[in-house]
Amino acid sequence: MANPAQHYAVIRKPLLTEKSTVLQDIRNQYAFKVHPKANKTEIAKAVEALFQVHVEKVNIIKVPGKVRRILGRPGRTAPWKKALVKLRKGETIALA
Repeated sequence: MANPAQHYAVIRKPLLTEKSTVLQDIRNQYAFKVHPKANKTEIAKAVEALFQVHVEKVNIIKVPGKVRRILGRPGRTAPWKKALVKLRKGETIALA
C-alpha cells in the first residue's frame, strides 16, 4: 500500500457546494480539488485508498483563474483542477 501522504498530495480537499451536493444525491458523484498535474488514474487510486470505495469513472475539469482587483490593482487568482469521481452503486463517502 502506498503512503497516505502521496494520496493527500493528489487529493487536496473535497468541494462541498450546492451543485456537488446535488451530484452526490442524483449521480453518486463526488467533487474534489486535486493537484494540477494529477491524472485520472492517480485520482482514482487515491480516492479508493483514502475512502475504501470503488471508483467507476473520473472526469477532470480545469478551472481557469479569474481576474480580481486587490487594493485597486488588477490581479489574477490561480487556475486549479477539479475532479468529479463516480462511485459504484450503493457506495458513499462521508464528507461532512
